[in-house]
Amino acid sequence: MKALTPNDQLFLWLERRNQPMHVGGLILLKPGPGQTTSSYVRKVVNDMRTFDEPVAPFNLRLKSRLGMWFWVEDDEFDLEAHFIHLSLPKPGRIRELLELTSKLHASPLDRAKPLWEAYVIDGLEDGRVALYTKVHHALVDGVACMKMLQRSMADNIDILDTPPFWANPNLRGQARRSEAGEGVATLLAQAFDSVKTQVLSLPKVAKEVGRSLWQTSVADPDFVSVIQAPRSVLNRRITASRRVAAQSWSMARIKACATDLNMTLNDVVLAMCGSALRTYLMELNALPARPLVAMVPVSLRKDDSATGNHVALLLANLATDTEDPVERIEKIARSVNHSKERFANMTQTEIMNYVATMMGISGLNMLTGIAPKLQAFNIVISNVPGPKHRLYFNGAEVDGVYPVSLLLDGQALNITLNSYDGKLEFGLVACRRTMPSMQRLLQFLEDGLVELEQAAQAEMQANVRQRQSA
Repeated sequence: MKALTPNDQLFLWLERRNQPMHVGGLILLKPGPGQTTSSYVRKVVNDMRTFDEPVAPFNLRLKSRLGMWFWVEDDEFDLEAHFIHLSLPKPGRIRELLELTSKLHASPLDRAKPLWEAYVIDGLEDGRVALYTKVHHALVDGVACMKMLQRSMADNIDILDTPPFWANPNLRGQARRSEAGEGVATLLAQAFDSVKTQVLSLPKVAKEVGRSLWQTSVADPDFVSVIQAPRSVLNRRITASRRVAAQSWSMARIKACATDLNMTLNDVVLAMCGSALRTYLMELNALPARPLVAMVPVSLRKDDSATGNHVALLLANLATDTEDPVERIEKIARSVNHSKERFANMTQTEIMNYVATMMGISGLNMLTGIAPKLQAFNIVISNVPGPKHRLYFNGAEVDGVYPVSLLLDGQALNITLNSYDGKLEFGLVACRRTMPSMQRLLQFLEDGLVELEQAAQAEMQANVRQRQSA
């Protein structure tokens, strides 16, 4: 029996029917030469069904004790409740795949069982096969989920015996199995150690919270406070319905743009999102006068573990009130650097406690809804590092890896992306009823990158003309 950390327990407390707290991924597989789709699917599904003894943490279910949640081994594990084979209706376009993914992602996981599911989906008209997985955020964060994916794939198309993620012995950072002699005294000792760590962080956290409360965006335009995010259509109440959209962009293209503008890749990604949201809200005649604020998760993971949550959160000014793309990306970069400089002088525990304190208003609203007009951010934008090289799964090429994240009440849109094989793969998740025409955001993201590329080109030409005239 192992106690969940306070952060992991929070994801259980936040969960409601309209707010399931799992993260997912949609993987596209291209069967190798000499294989038909039907033969590949038949073999892979049959092989995966033989792995009916999962490794930790995928064999663990929840148990409540002493007012806390713990992981315990599931003695009645049934693979059929977790692994399912589905076929798309004709014509089997990507549209039908995303509609099915949206429905699967909207359903909460059963807490009486280990908190994960996996689906093999065939019937795509282009012959590809999809693998959709979802895992509760109390079990893994986005970075851990990506590590789990990498270890469940192979570097060579000829490797045909790779076990699925739930039975892969190479997964490290596994949760500790229960021990027969572990009683109340041990559980209390675990709780005491956790409390001790938190108490030791209080002086530094109190100092940084005090500094933040005295700062304002007026006194320091690069500081983003927890009360400056404007109300917008992005922050309406959500239902249980979901809409998933996905698209890839060339990493080289985005890096070239970042180099030309002397920015980071993440700065360009946030500027693309800021531009897309500005255009989207202008079309709805609903652009706030103040700039939108994004919550950007930053990994604090310093080891190679694959479970639990080790993530801090910073606030970024998306500069959606700014028309000029260069001015917008400069404002975004300054606001991100401001938070990073603050975190640089803090330990991991101090950072997480500082964030928890400063995000208290939003956390209280998520739990109670008592102050819906006060919010710390308008949208979550997360960039998860992924594999840089091509991967394979039992003879099929991994052709795409798209994250499918979660939504919070009052946060009707989430943008998550991960890198894979020279691409940045964007996964957008929205409340179907709250966000009209959400798919148009994909085109607006492309438009945002184009305007940055054009601005960078114009700046380079201006510098050339200046040097020639000199």
